[in-house]
Amino acid sequence: MAHKATAQQWIGNRLGESIFILSPPFVALLTVMLFPAEFKNSDHMPVACWVLLIVMIDVAHVYSTLYRTYFNPNELRLQHPLLIAVPLFCYIGGVLLYIWGGVFFWRALAYLAVFHFIRQQYGFLRIYSRNETHTKTTRLIDSVTIYTATIYPLLYWHFSGTHHNFNWFVDGDFLLAKSQIILTVTQWLYLLIIAIYIIKEVWLMITTRRFNLPKNLIVAGTLLSWYFGIVYYNGDMAFTTLNVVSHGVPYMALIWLNERKRYTSVKEQKTALLRLTFSTYGGVICFAALLIFFAYIEEGLWDGLVWREHSSVFHIFAILPAISANFVLALIVPLLALPQSTHYVLDGFIWKLRKTRQ
Repeated sequence: MAHKATAQQWIGNRLGESIFILSPPFVALLTVMLFPAEFKNSDHMPVACWVLLIVMIDVAHVYSTLYRTYFNPNELRLQHPLLIAVPLFCYIGGVLLYIWGGVFFWRALAYLAVFHFIRQQYGFLRIYSRNETHTKTTRLIDSVTIYTATIYPLLYWHFSGTHHNFNWFVDGDFLLAKSQIILTVTQWLYLLIIAIYIIKEVWLMITTRRFNLPKNLIVAGTLLSWYFGIVYYNGDMAFTTLNVVSHGVPYMALIWLNERKRYTSVKEQKTALLRLTFSTYGGVICFAALLIFFAYIEEGLWDGLVWREHSSVFHIFAILPAISANFVLALIVPLLALPQSTHYVLDGFIWKLRKTRQ
């Protein structure tokens, strides 16, 4: 059964969404292509790039979930059992996994992160196709395409047998093997699915005289960033730039744009922080600054207590004792990773919960 078409809708700000949600994968890829010597195969990342990509984008975007949950008194009141249970469950589960073995903890966190990254792209696809004329078949093609855009590069990573100059969190967090049969079959399926999607879009454009630009930019950006970040390039800088920028920037933009739209249209309790952040467009500076502050504190604790890799950036945390005892690490590491694990799990609930209430 076909669904009625309506005018294409944006989340709330066409220009903002174009810059911060749709363009990041293309900007990141262009940056990588302009500097191939620095990006293509190197396993080295300059400190300044690490601060920008990891601290100011990757870790910072995790804390943007706070504005949709713990910083919002209405959400905190309505969903406090969930908002208490999820971090508690994540911490206890993380401690048990780390006691079993540090590699099991990092592996579980890595695959949870991968699932979160994949689902984000599916979520954006649905946002920008929600008013599109579609049948069950066209909807299925869209879904299969966006999942294929992310899963095929991951299968290549797992089964190519190639030494990668990058990892998701730590060395050994993914289970790797080598299978030429899997690579060949999945490569042909990958190309076939992309071809079917293109044919479907051309057919829709001819028959409906419509072209859903933001949806197709989401699909194209996902295909390009995941393929070039994992399959084509073999460099830590390339993978991190394409992976982090394409995921973190759009997520933060979605949170800010969506919460500002809700702030200006819904009569709810508004704290001073919410007023400062969403009452004007200038509030985005407060939004970003607070996220970066939290990210800096977290990474400083990681560096001071565990990694000891970026003392020039986190020199004020150098006074902390480096932890080496396994039992203490089993308590500390899941605690430091709690913002990430909570973010990955909560993100699977918070958008559905809001939609249900609205």
